[in-house]
Parts: sequence; structure tokens; C-alpha cells
Amino acid sequence: MRITSVIVTIILASQFVFAQQEILSKQEAINKVLENNFGIKIARNNVDIADNNQALLNSGFLPTLTGLAGASYDKNNQEATFQDGNTAVVDGAETTRYNASVNLNYTLFDGMGRWYDYKRLKEEYNLSELQARETIETTIVQLFTVYFEVARISENIQVLQDTYSNTQERLQRAEYAFEYGQSNKLDVLNAQVDLVNDSINLMTERQLLKNTVRDLNVVLNEDMQTAFEVDTTIAFINPIDLDSFYESSEENNVSLLQAKSNISISEYNLKSSRSVFLPTIGLTGSYGWNESNFPPTGFLAASTSTGVSGGVNLTWNLFDGGGGITQVKNTKILRDNQEYLKNQLLQQVRRDIANAKGNYENRLEVFKLQEQNVVTAKDNFERSNERYKLGQITSVELRQAQINLLNAETSKNQAKYAAKLSELQYLQLIGQLLNTNI
Repeated sequence: MRITSVIVTIILASQFVFAQQEILSKQEAINKVLENNFGIKIARNNVDIADNNQALLNSGFLPTLTGLAGASYDKNNQEATFQDGNTAVVDGAETTRYNASVNLNYTLFDGMGRWYDYKRLKEEYNLSELQARETIETTIVQLFTVYFEVARISENIQVLQDTYSNTQERLQRAEYAFEYGQSNKLDVLNAQVDLVNDSINLMTERQLLKNTVRDLNVVLNEDMQTAFEVDTTIAFINPIDLDSFYESSEENNVSLLQAKSNISISEYNLKSSRSVFLPTIGLTGSYGWNESNFPPTGFLAASTSTGVSGGVNLTWNLFDGGGGITQVKNTKILRDNQEYLKNQLLQQVRRDIANAKGNYENRLEVFKLQEQNVVTAKDNFERSNERYKLGQITSVELRQAQINLLNAETSKNQAKYAAKLSELQYLQLIGQLLNTNI
């Protein structure tokens, strides 16, 4: 009785601690991970960088405007001979010059290179968004891998609590029967051993729950001491909706979309590289001021000028030693490589989708069978419990029925969350994870 009272005290104290926790819903978990997860933050920053790169300010279509200013001072000993034969000698002749100008440069035509570079930057922005989407999808799957593990362990704890309560009731009944001489001590001892085992299983599972909650806090970027319960309700998507999603899976798969984006980027790189064969036409303009002060040996004492100037220039690299031709050839090969990678990825994605679809359907059927098994095991335990009360079976047979029920319920929990996780992985592959309610 002393051992039993200690076990009861530990179990009740643990129940009180768990009762103080709030429930973290699935949507709240998604909101937290979208807001706090470091990987998602980095992905969003990369999108912002790509957005800055695709802006007009980085396109090369705007002119450049520069300001220049300068001053110089010369001091020399000079001897000057004039046309009439006279000479002049000046020691320390000073010359000062000052200038300032604003200069404009604008490329009117560069062989369409900057146009295709601009379109490439636009496509790189689209690629960065796809990469961010992939990061978000992968993180959400990681989140629910841990979230569902917390849910599974939580439901297992409830099953173990019921098992513990049934064993405790059996122990009390065995003790009363022994006191009144209706059974021997063996039934009491068996019940005590079973109660200790049930309490150990319950304590172990609760510690596992605490560890798994900490794993969830890591994914959510929450404090390690944050404790909460999770939503254990599971709803599966309508098979009709899944079939419609499957039909457009190749158009929505994020990996294939990235491969197509890489092909477009390679196309723009190839077109841009061909601009090396065409001339570049530029426009220049300037507004300047110049002032100079000369020594007595000079023809002028001072000079000041202000004004504007402008011009058009053409540059045509007729032959660069073959570097441009080599670059175009290599860029074309890289474009072809992207096509090969996309075709290779297409085969892999088709395989992965087929495997994920088969795994999901199989695990869903396993879950349904496990639900039926729980009904059978529960009915068997209830019948065995009644027969035990009537003395028709032994405590060992009752314990076996109890263990069968425990195994059936924990297996059902395992099958339920395995099926739901397979559904999420399948939705990720067909590109619908972010478009459905989890």
C-alpha cells in the first residue's frame, strides 16, 4: 500500500502540472513559425535583395550624372623671348587654374544587353520567391512533424492514464478480495507489479512529451521553458479535391517551377551575351566653368570660360580575340544543361509524387483498420473485465486483454498522425500545401 500511495502522488502531481498549459492550435503554430523561424526570415531577406536588384535603379537604363571640380597652382622662374627680340625674366611666376563641371553620360544602345539583363533580374526575383516558398513549405512540414509527434505522445499519455486507472482499480479489488478471503495474495502482487509498470510507462511518456515540446519550441523559435498542449483533432482532405490537385501537380510543384525559372534565366543570359557582336552608342553632355590666371610672360593675363558641350559616340568591338564568341558558346551550353536538369528533375518529381500518393493512401487505410482494431480490443477488454469480476478468468488473462487494448490505441494514434503527415508531404509535392487548411 505504501508503494501504491507514492505512485498515486507522483501521477496526480504530474497531472496538475500538465493541466496548467494552454492549447497551441495548428494555425497559431503556423503563424508563429512564419513570424519567428530564422530560415524563413533569411529567405524573405533574399527576396528583398532580388526585389532591389530588379528595380529600375539597377537596370542600366538611367543616365549617370557626375560632378567634377579642380584647382592647380604653378610657381616657376620664367624667361620669355618675344617676336621683337625683347626678353622678359620673371622669378616666381605664378599660374592658377580652376575648373568645375557637371557631366552626363547615357547609353542609347548597347546591343540589347541591358534589356535582357533587366529581364533576367526580373526572373531572378521570381526565382527567389519560389525559393522562399520552398523554404516555407519545408519548414511547415518540419513543424508538423514535431507538432504531430507532440499530439501523438499526448494521446498516448491519455491511454496510459486510462490503463493506470484500470490497473489501480484492479489492485483495489484484489486487495478487498484478499482481505475477505476470496482470493490469494498472488492476485494482489500481480496487480502491484502491473501498477508499477504502468506508472513507469506513464512517467517515461510524460518526460518524452516534455522533450518533444522543447523540439517544437526550437522550430517555433520560442523560449525553451514555454509549455503548451497541441490540438489532437485531425481532418483529412476530401479525396475528390486531392484528385483534382494531382492533375495539375507538375504545373504547381515548386522544384519544377524553379527549374523552369532557371531555364528562362539561362535564355536571357544567352541573349545578353550576344550583344558583344553589336555596337554601343552613347550620349555625352557637360556644363563647365574654367578660370585661369597667367604670369606676365603669358599672352593673356587671365581667362574665364563657361558653357555646355555634347556629343554622340559609337563603339564597336570588331574583334576581341575570340573572348566574346567563347562566352556565347559556353552560355548556350549552360542553357542546355538547365534543360537536361529540368528533364531529370521531372522524372524524379513524378516518382516522388507517385510514391507519396501511394504512401498516403496506404497509411490512411492502415489508420482505418487500426480504428476498427481499437473497437475490437476495447470490447474484448470490457468483456474480460466482467469475466474477471465473476472469477471466470485470471488476472493474467485480464492483463493481456488490457495490454492488447493499450497496443491497439497507441498503434491507432501512430497510424493517424503518420497518415496526416503523409498527406502534408503529398500536398507539398503537388504544390498545394499552402493552399489548403491543415
